[in-house]
Amino acid sequence: MITGLVARCWVTLSLASLIGACAAPTETTGTDVGKPIALRWRSAPSFASLVASRSASVVEISTLRIGRDENAGGAELEFAPENDFADRLAWPLPANVRISQVRDLASGVILSSDGLILTSAHVVVAIDEARVRLHDGRRLSARVVGTDRATDVGLLKIDATDLVPAVIGDSSRLAPGDWVAAIGAPFGFQGSVTAGVVSAVARLIGGAGETPFIQTDVAINPGSSGSPLFNSRGEVVAINSMIYSGSGGYMGLSFAVPINLAVQVAAQLKAHGEVRRAQVGADFQEMTPGLAQSFGLQQPTGALVVRVDADGPAAKAGLVRGDVITAFNAAQIPHFTDLLQLIAKGQPGSRIPMEVWRHDAQHTIWVTLEAHRPPSAAPVADLATDWADGLGLSLGELSSAQRRQLGIEGGLMVREATGLARSEGIRAGDLVVAVNDTTLERVADFRRSLSNIPPGRPVALLVMRDRRFAYVPVQLPRERARP
Repeated sequence: MITGLVARCWVTLSLASLIGACAAPTETTGTDVGKPIALRWRSAPSFASLVASRSASVVEISTLRIGRDENAGGAELEFAPENDFADRLAWPLPANVRISQVRDLASGVILSSDGLILTSAHVVVAIDEARVRLHDGRRLSARVVGTDRATDVGLLKIDATDLVPAVIGDSSRLAPGDWVAAIGAPFGFQGSVTAGVVSAVARLIGGAGETPFIQTDVAINPGSSGSPLFNSRGEVVAINSMIYSGSGGYMGLSFAVPINLAVQVAAQLKAHGEVRRAQVGADFQEMTPGLAQSFGLQQPTGALVVRVDADGPAAKAGLVRGDVITAFNAAQIPHFTDLLQLIAKGQPGSRIPMEVWRHDAQHTIWVTLEAHRPPSAAPVADLATDWADGLGLSLGELSSAQRRQLGIEGGLMVREATGLARSEGIRAGDLVVAVNDTTLERVADFRRSLSNIPPGRPVALLVMRDRRFAYVPVQLPRERARP
C-alpha cells in the first residue's frame, strides 16, 4: 500500500539538450566473444528529432489567483499533506508577490491551429488570469473553455492562428516497457525534456477518482502539469497529471491521463463547457483470483458490484451487490475500468443490456443510463457490542441512525484487525458491510454467514473505507475459532 503524499505537478530536469543515446543490448553472436563490451551494445533511437519537430506544439502556462492563499508567514507553499492527491498541485513561482496573489506555472499542448490548448484542470480551475507563452516567445492571454476535475483535463483558448498542433496518438496501444518522453516547463524552464518507459497502464489510484492513469518513470516536477507525453513516433499519448512523492519532488512514479480519454473530454468541454457523463448508480471493483473463487467464476474478469444506489438505474434494473458484470452492450469486460469507460461514454436515457454473473449462473439485465450526479457523504459516531472471530476481527454494531448517516443498509465497525484480516489490509475504523452478497446488520449475521462457508475457503468481505467500497478476499482458517 502506498503511504505517502501524492501531488499533481509536472515534469522534468534538463533543458532542450535532451537524452543522449540510451543503451540497449543486441543479440550476441559467436563473433562478438572477445570484443569490448561497448561494441556489443547499440544506441536506442534518439529523441533529438522528436524534440526538434514537436517542441513548437508545447506551451508554457502562467496563471494568477487573487485572494486564494492566506499564507501570512510568507513560507514557500508545499503540497497539501492532508491529502494523498492534493487539490492544489501547481507550484507557485518563487517570486515576491503580494500575499493575496499567487502565481503558478504549468504546461500545455496545442490541439488546433486556431488556439485550443490542452492542459491539466487543477492548474486552471478558479483562476483570475492565464497567459500562454508559445515556443517562439510570444505571450498571449488565454481564457478557460472548461475544466473536468474528474479526469484532470482542462481546455484553454488563445486568439492566434497558424499554430502548430500536436500529432495525437493512440494511448490504447501503449504497453509497459514502451519508451516515452515529456516536454514541459518545470520550474519555468521552458522546453525541458525527460524520457523513460511506461511502467503500467490503466492504473487506478485511490483518491484520484476512476481515471485509468498511465504510470511512467519519466522525471516529472512542479511546473509541468499538463505537459504532453510523447511516444517514440512523436505522437502525444498522454497528458502528465500527477506524481507520487514524499517530498514534493520527483521520486520515479509519474501518472498521466491517456490521450484518448483527454481528447474525448476536451471535445465535450469545447461543445458544452462541461463533461456530460452517464451513470448506472453503482460502484465496481476489479476481480482477483481470490474474489473469482469466492463468487464461483472460472476466470478473474469482469466488474464486481460493491454498491448499488437505492433509487438509481442499476437498482431499478435489478442489479445487486455481489453481481459480476461480464459484458456491457455486447462488449466483454476484461477489467472493471473497461466498464467505467463504456458507461461514461453512454448516452443518458439509452437502454443497455448487461451480462451478469450471479449465484453461479449468467443473467441478462437491461439498465437505462442516467446523467451523472455527484454522490453525497456523512460521518459516523459511537458503536455497540464487540465480537471476535477467527479472522482476527473485533467488530462493533452500528445504530440505525449511524447507518442512515453513512447511506448504507448495514455494516459492522472494525474495532481491531489482526491475523488474517490485517494481512489482507483491513484495519480499525473500516466498516464490514457484507459477506459476499449478504448484508450485515448484527454481529450474529456475520457469525452466521461465516458458519455457512467451509473452513479453508476464501470469503469476500465488502469493506467501506473513506466512503469507498471494495471487496476483500480473506481465506477462512481451516479450523473454526470459538466465539
